Amino acid sequence: MSQVHALSDDQVGQELRKMTAFIKQEAEEKAREIQIKADEEFAIEKSKLVRQETDAIDSAYAKKFKQAQMSQQITRSTMANKTRLRVLGARQELLDEIFEAASAKLGEATHDQGRYKDLIKGLILEGFYAMNEPELVIRARQADYDAVREAAGWASAEYKHKTDKDVKATIDAENPVPEGSAGGIIIVGGNGKIDIDNTFEARLTLLKDSALPAMRKALFGENPNRKFFD
Repeated sequence: MSQVHALSDDQVGQELRKMTAFIKQEAEEKAREIQIKADEEFAIEKSKLVRQETDAIDSAYAKKFKQAQMSQQITRSTMANKTRLRVLGARQELLDEIFEAASAKLGEATHDQGRYKDLIKGLILEGFYAMNEPELVIRARQADYDAVREAAGWASAEYKHKTDKDVKATIDAENPVPEGSAGGIIIVGGNGKIDIDNTFEARLTLLKDSALPAMRKALFGENPNRKFFD
């Protein structure tokens, strides 16, 4: 039967020191593993947070950049529209000045009576052709009655020569063209239901409507944005 020997105090101390050293070593190794794992997790979390913050900054920058671009586009568009409107306004002012100057000079055509009678004759003859009626009424300024009567006789003769038709034109003394008019005549037919306004003011208005595109082109050049033409 084997005998159990009791350990001496020195032997007990050695065993305790061995056990303590082993436990300490295990604890240190475990602590190192925990630290390494913690460092790895920290690095991962840090990288994740950095990436999230970077993405957030990039997103905020992209949003602000887009807003800045839109703001610039709106500003440019607003400035372009304002400039275009100023240019259009200046052009319209110039055209208005041209027609105002033309309107102011309308009355000068009556200064030369010979030329004025020829002009009246042409206006009357135009009305004869347009109406194509045997009897017509002419309205004119009272100051022009003599010139109109003479011009109407010439127009009737030419109309007869060109169409082989007679036309009788009489002055409507009860409804004269206002004396404030620059001149011209009004031809009335269709039993008073149809009239052709050939006063200088009416002719200038017609010219203004029909000549504006050509005037704009002559003064300002072609409009690259215009797709349709009269």
